[in-house]
Amino acid sequence: MAINEQIETLCKELQLSTLAKTHHELSNTAAKEGWKYSEYLYEALKSESEGKAERSKSTLTKMAGFPTIKTLDAFDFDFTVGVNRRQIEELSTMEFVKKKENIILLGQSGVGKTHLAIALAYQAVQHRIKARFITAADLIMQMSQAKKEKRYDAFIRQAVMAPALLVIDEIGYFPMSKEDAHHFFQVISRRYERGSVIVTSNLVFSQWSGIFANDKVVTTAILDRLLHHSHVINILGDSYRLKEKKEEAMNDSDLYTFEPKKRKNK
Repeated sequence: MAINEQIETLCKELQLSTLAKTHHELSNTAAKEGWKYSEYLYEALKSESEGKAERSKSTLTKMAGFPTIKTLDAFDFDFTVGVNRRQIEELSTMEFVKKKENIILLGQSGVGKTHLAIALAYQAVQHRIKARFITAADLIMQMSQAKKEKRYDAFIRQAVMAPALLVIDEIGYFPMSKEDAHHFFQVISRRYERGSVIVTSNLVFSQWSGIFANDKVVTTAILDRLLHHSHVINILGDSYRLKEKKEEAMNDSDLYTFEPKKRKNK
């Protein structure tokens, strides 16, 4: 068996999938440039490490459940009011995840709350941090189903506690029953000082009681845990989506103009 085939066989046995693809090119480069054995070994190990990192990020991105990929570079900081670029850049270092802090994004529909939430969670994935994105409606529905099927504790362990960063989108877009509010409290309570949460809501805190079945005790307990060790970002401004529609309407305005036909003289 040729040496290259032997190397590839060993790479498969040791699960060095990137090195199996790159070793031949690395060997040629080493021979041409006269690398020392230690230099070749370093480059081979670096190649495999970089490959594993990319595969890890790809897997974590798929597991996160993002509805779409959003980045901080694509966020329009000039359009909104209340979003401090320096603060967001600081949060993007993921120190808040290490400290198990929360982020609360408030603002009316369309101002970029979900964009920022996804972008920060995607940044976490780039740091090889396990993240999960879910809407409040889907979270409550899945928890209710898990309880019916007597796998509630397993769901809490796997879906709620496993991610280092949990994003819960669209709190306040539908009212919860008392049981739903209890489920949500369990999520916040279990993750309190154990894992970071990013939540988005279209309602100010004084209106949150209406979300949680007008139960002031549960609402207070949820807010108490969420707000402790948290970064609250209140986003003001017009809707991005309405802005885009207005721009489209302006750009396409000529489609709606026409010259009336002149009547022929008889």
